[in-house]
Amino acid sequence: MISGVRLIIIGRQGAGKGTQCLRMSRHYVVPHVSTGDMLRAAVREDTELGKQAEQVIQAGQLVGDEIMISLVAERLEQDDARSRGYILDGFPRTVVQAEALDRISVDRPIDAVLDIDVPRDMVIQRISARRTCRDCGANYTAKGGERSPWTCDTCGGDVVQRADDTPDAINRRLDLYESQTSPLLDYYDRQGRLTVIDGSASPDEVFARLTAAIDAARRRS
Repeated sequence: MISGVRLIIIGRQGAGKGTQCLRMSRHYVVPHVSTGDMLRAAVREDTELGKQAEQVIQAGQLVGDEIMISLVAERLEQDDARSRGYILDGFPRTVVQAEALDRISVDRPIDAVLDIDVPRDMVIQRISARRTCRDCGANYTAKGGERSPWTCDTCGGDVVQRADDTPDAINRRLDLYESQTSPLLDYYDRQGRLTVIDGSASPDEVFARLTAAIDAARRRS
């Protein structure tokens, strides 16, 4: 019998998906599959996919369905995801991707689809203050007065503002989210699979709401 959980986490950029996914990954002992991390790794390694993705990311746009579906399908066939489950962060982002995931996961269905809902003005503020370790991807929040150069507490790498975290790029991504990703909520809502979580509370409170919703969904299945 296959153990673990298989989760989809949805939400605007800056809603706290990365933080909460890492906590849930440890809590449920399943891999955190972040498509953003996978794409940035491809950019750093200068792969063909990375070259394609870099141009799109720097323009504040979303990588196309075909590339994303192939990337995720390959990852979900790895042993850890097949045996223990996974937490999907950043996929699906469109209905086309959701339909493809339904086909990919038909033998091991998704347990819960959760939308971490945070108002747009709050996520703009959060993302503008976000800083990221260039090496390990750890996230920090700039509060003013940080040491320069800023080094990561985890690995000692350089902590920088990502090129796609400028106000113009943030607004373009949020506009794309509204136009391309919001229909995804309707797709899952019509199927009765969507649970909306208020993400504007403290991280501990949001985590408690997420785990309660996941555990309730598993009891129903």
